[in-house]
Amino acid sequence: MAIRRQRLRQAVAALIYFSVVQRKVVSPNDFTNLTQDRDRLRDFEDRYSATAQPFQWRFTTSDLDDLLARLDRHTADHQEESSAAQPD
Repeated sequence: MAIRRQRLRQAVAALIYFSVVQRKVVSPNDFTNLTQDRDRLRDFEDRYSATAQPFQWRFTTSDLDDLLARLDRHTADHQEESSAAQPD
């Protein structure tokens, strides 16, 4: 369970980072070539690395445990539905 929790946290952190990149770098979508795109991404990365600060997680460990339990139940329910729908 600890490995799953760590992977989920990494995935959430990546989603947050890439959502920031999408909003602040890619969304203008006015690139004339890939070099300009690359340069803008690199400039953003340098600026973000220099100014980024940790944020306070409001999602607690117990919230994560609850979410993982719900996901497990959801997955099990869908597996049961799929196997019930399969003809014998």
